[in-house]
Amino acid sequence: MDILSRMERIPLGRFHYRLLAFTGFGWMFDAMDTGIIAFVLPTLAKAWGLSSAQMGYIGSAGLIGMALGAVLAGTAADRIGRRNLFAATLVLYSIATGLCGLAWNFESLLAFRFLVGFGLGGQLPVAVTLMTEYSPPDKRGRFIVLLESFWGLGWLAAALVAYLVIPHYGWQAAFLIGSLPALYVFQVWRGVPESVRYLVDKGRVQEAHHLVCQLEQAAGLAVVEEAVLPPKQEQTRAAFSDIWGRAFIRRTLMLWLLWFGIVYSYYGIFTWLPSLLVGQGYTVLKSFEAVLWMTLAQLPGYFAAAYLVDKIGRKLTLSGFLTGCALCAYFFGQGGSETMLLVWGSLMSFFNLGAWGVVYTYTPELYPTRIRALGSGWAAAVGRIGGILAPTVVGYMIAGQGGFEKIFAMFTAVMLGVALIVLLLGEETKGRTLSEINKG
Repeated sequence: MDILSRMERIPLGRFHYRLLAFTGFGWMFDAMDTGIIAFVLPTLAKAWGLSSAQMGYIGSAGLIGMALGAVLAGTAADRIGRRNLFAATLVLYSIATGLCGLAWNFESLLAFRFLVGFGLGGQLPVAVTLMTEYSPPDKRGRFIVLLESFWGLGWLAAALVAYLVIPHYGWQAAFLIGSLPALYVFQVWRGVPESVRYLVDKGRVQEAHHLVCQLEQAAGLAVVEEAVLPPKQEQTRAAFSDIWGRAFIRRTLMLWLLWFGIVYSYYGIFTWLPSLLVGQGYTVLKSFEAVLWMTLAQLPGYFAAAYLVDKIGRKLTLSGFLTGCALCAYFFGQGGSETMLLVWGSLMSFFNLGAWGVVYTYTPELYPTRIRALGSGWAAAVGRIGGILAPTVVGYMIAGQGGFEKIFAMFTAVMLGVALIVLLLGEETKGRTLSEINKG
């Protein structure tokens, strides 16, 4: 039995939950540093006299960094390892977030937000690739959605920091708190192993064999003494052209459109949400409280998606959640009482973040080990283009007449379009091993 087959037969156990926790906390800190800017913007706009367009540029600066970080880190992770990139990007975005608290003008904040985004964009595809390559095939979808659920915890942490810290200590303190996750890198080095698939792919067979032996022993399985390689495949350096080859062109097209649409909608909505609520008559503190409740609704969204993704499959779960989010965004945009805004906003958050969990499950499954981080990184990078555009587009739209309603009508159309693309072009991967999905 070869090394990869041995790894895939290992039943769900303590190791998998431990890896989920280690990568999940990194994911949570990533989300916290992403979310802090959304809560800082309303206060910062008043303190610095920023226009709506300038607020949009601040949101977009981080997304430009994320796009570049996703491409470069994805490529580097396929060459030098998943764990190394996970640790390095964690340190980078944490320190850069602390520097945002020291920003002295609009331009310096843009530069620091770019660095934050570069680190954040680099970590996400690397973390999900690592978790994908260790998860048992029949539980892979659930585990990746649960990993993504830590994003909700990170936004919840950002909302709590905003609610408890900003009114009393100012926006600078929120950014300085966001630098603390850099200390978590020591736990990453202690608790996160390198990917077995990556080690095999790079010819580091004895390291991979030793890791699998440890997993077999912990699971109570008979330890296989001899390191047997999987069927040999031609080893070539990963290249951009690979993800557009005949075998992957349909998958890549679907993923790029999916990522563009969901990132455009997410960052357009949630980066602006506290500011949009202030524009609807909420006080800054009241808007923070409302977004805090909406953020709490993300968690059951993740758990619902985690249950459905391995029951009814990736395609139906993803398209269903995108459609639900689109409808809720439409009704949210109609305005109304505080209660109705809170209800539709919470449901919008529930469906949107549940969809995100499936996206992170689905993407790395569709590429083989050799180009998995590269393909995932490029899909995320194309998505960041949508994220770059969205905050700026909303910044201009909100200044026009009926801006609030038009903004959410736009997001409704985008998400319905993406749901249709998934149904038409998507390939179901539920219950299949990574080798089965990518054979040939």
